[in-house]
Amino acid sequence: MTLRELEGSRFGAGGTSEGYDVAWRLKLLKNLSVVVKQLWSVGVSDVFVDGSFVEDRPHPNDIDGYFTCKLFDLMTGDLEMRLNGIDPYKCWTWDHRARRRHPDSTKAELPMWHIYRVDMFPHWQGQPPDGCDQHIPTLFRRQKATDKPKGIVKLLKEARL
Repeated sequence: MTLRELEGSRFGAGGTSEGYDVAWRLKLLKNLSVVVKQLWSVGVSDVFVDGSFVEDRPHPNDIDGYFTCKLFDLMTGDLEMRLNGIDPYKCWTWDHRARRRHPDSTKAELPMWHIYRVDMFPHWQGQPPDGCDQHIPTLFRRQKATDKPKGIVKLLKEARL
């Protein structure tokens, strides 16, 4: 889906379940749009969205996602540097030491979550078995509570952003 399609879908403004919080979901989508456009602007093309946002939850806490990148760009810090070069809050990091608590979360969150309420994690092709995020695509395709399979949304660029 494009960001515009996601906004108009049942995950954005088109939800109909009881207690569905359209205003909150649209705010999360606005924040997601900022994050995704930053990724696209530095050459990342494959971005995926998951979590409670793409489930039938009336008021999701946040938006979870992952993107594919080159291991070299991640390990050298180049990707983080380029992203922080365009983000006004300089919140791109996956260093666990940057995590801090928030009253709306049961765990310590990365800076991006505190700013945008979005968690966006890197994944690279051929990730080694001991890679810290090796199971991200698998985790994103299963429900936490039941471990049942579920889908994810791949975000597509529109012709003009």
